Amino acid sequence: MSVAVIIILFIVALFVAMCLHELGHFITAKRAGVKVEEFGIGMPPRLFGIKRGETIYSVNAIPLGAFVKAAGENDPTVPRSLAGKGPWTRLGIYAAGPLVNIFLAFVLLSAFLALPYSVIAGDGLMVHAVSVNSSAEEAGIEPGDIILEVAGQPVHTWGDMQNIVNSVEEGAEITLLLLRNGEEKQATLKPKFDPELQRQIIGVLLCWNMVNQVEEGSPAYEAGIRPGDAILSINGQGVYNDESMSSALHSVEEGEEIKLVLLPNDGTGETEEISLIHDGSETLPGVELRWVDGAHIEQERIPVWMAFYEGGNFIVRMPVLIVEAIPIIRESPDLALVGPIGAGQLTVEIVRSSGFSNILFMASIMSLGLGIFNLLPIPPLDGGGMLVAFIEGCRRGKRLSPRAMRLAYTIGTTFLIALVVLVTFSDISRLISGEGFVP
Repeated sequence: MSVAVIIILFIVALFVAMCLHELGHFITAKRAGVKVEEFGIGMPPRLFGIKRGETIYSVNAIPLGAFVKAAGENDPTVPRSLAGKGPWTRLGIYAAGPLVNIFLAFVLLSAFLALPYSVIAGDGLMVHAVSVNSSAEEAGIEPGDIILEVAGQPVHTWGDMQNIVNSVEEGAEITLLLLRNGEEKQATLKPKFDPELQRQIIGVLLCWNMVNQVEEGSPAYEAGIRPGDAILSINGQGVYNDESMSSALHSVEEGEEIKLVLLPNDGTGETEEISLIHDGSETLPGVELRWVDGAHIEQERIPVWMAFYEGGNFIVRMPVLIVEAIPIIRESPDLALVGPIGAGQLTVEIVRSSGFSNILFMASIMSLGLGIFNLLPIPPLDGGGMLVAFIEGCRRGKRLSPRAMRLAYTIGTTFLIALVVLVTFSDISRLISGEGFVP
């Protein structure tokens, strides 16, 4: 899919999320008896509008979301004004927009999870690395072993392995059937519960191939490929058998640069990207690889009810995920804080590397991000209006002074403008420098 098409779809998704956000405000304001003077798609100047009842429904020239113009937004003396409503009513009106975005994110994410997805399956799973002091190390499992069965059940995908291990009672022993150097062996171990992953593990890192040998002086050797490494992808295409490697190399002209993503033989589990010049061959010259037999692509899907459950679980856990990400944000704020430009770049990279269906995933993340951002208790965001309404509600309807409100809105607006400028500058700098999000 071309970059232009992805960008157009991104803009449409963002536009729809912003319009539905304002539609949430519009519907709740109407139901609360607030006079809505205009509901506009896009930003002024107005192209045309139709008046129905007391509201003008307009289409405007600048395609940046939508807006709701309520009577007396800051003047409680205006009849049927927003400001004239009680604090709890105003809190509900302000909250409606972000809540619509969060609900939209839930629907889109659930739809994405319900779609068929591709997985690699093979006649077993290859061990790339074994964690220190893990159950696998204690059982004598070694890199290069192929796990054929776990607890008497054949394993073909990483999901098979995870599900079987996680279903074992804590403290119980399981037996693994291994293939090592052409001979079958058995290993008995006890899975250990990982509190960070919230599941049981045995301490192995899995792969579909492993470099057996690299000829010294070859381009691959000079680029940094070493025995024990695993090749994950070539120019963004997954590598899991000879045919997939040949197909990836065929997509590159002779003399052009190819980019390989490796899982180095260093035990860290962190990937590394290297580049070398393609010589036109169907394999990597000087590199001898060992593959898992029968590795191929299969289509799987989860039940619709499970998709809704997982989508809802993700939305509910989002506050926890944000808190857990704070240390990462402090280390790399330029990657954690992105605006529309950065979100567009990320969407292009994700869709091009992982497939068209990820448009739904990115649209859900955008809608969720829009909702959460607007819930920040900073005037003039919705969260700022909610905070003011909450304070006034706790004061039994006693309003904050106009001076305090002006000060809060001035500080909040200044902060938001500075944040937008900073994030936009970071997004543009990332684009100019050629940096990306997806390795």
